[in-house]
Amino acid sequence: MTIRVLLVDDDPLVRAGLRLMLGGLDDIEIAGEAGDGSEVLPLTDRTAPHVVLMDLRMPTVDGLTATEKLRVRPGAPEVIVLTTFDADEHVLRALRAGAAGFLLKDTPPAEIVTAVRRVAAGEPVLSPAVTRRLIRHVAASSRDTRQVRARTALGTLAEREREVAVAVGRGGSNADIAGSLHMSVPTVKTHVSRILAKLDLNNRVQIALLAHDAGFLEGEGA
Repeated sequence: MTIRVLLVDDDPLVRAGLRLMLGGLDDIEIAGEAGDGSEVLPLTDRTAPHVVLMDLRMPTVDGLTATEKLRVRPGAPEVIVLTTFDADEHVLRALRAGAAGFLLKDTPPAEIVTAVRRVAAGEPVLSPAVTRRLIRHVAASSRDTRQVRARTALGTLAEREREVAVAVGRGGSNADIAGSLHMSVPTVKTHVSRILAKLDLNNRVQIALLAHDAGFLEGEGA
């Protein structure tokens, strides 16, 4: 499959660099470009991208708002947030809204290419360690409220589903989770699908954030 990528950044030089980096690859095609978040929805309708590389800071409609509006739509493309700061509150909000991960703008080209391919394949590009650091940096003030909400949400899951949710939060692949919980890979996939449906989430990153918020990855009980 050729991966169709939409570039969204208000800096033409950044878009040009990404276009040169990604456009010459056999399995990636630049579907379109936008200079502001206000252009994202109509461009997505016209170009049907698989992945959107989304700058967070744009003058009219920022990347956070555009991500929130995009990811609530059925069949929305995956979003990778582009940012200058790795401890930005907007990054965390974008991840909670359904972005599959984030990249710093000075990320080496090979890593950007890998991230696009992984996200297109349905894999998050955010490690558990980065998730923990991000939450610790920008969200400590509302920790108690988030923990109550997260534990309430996870409490609606069956016990086995909650075990899978915690394993997703620890960064396990489907094969890793299957091995540690003594179940088949198809069963893990079924549990993940049920978790997403029950909690009205749209990707594994959101499951991981919920497990982090609940405190289940820090020896606080599961």
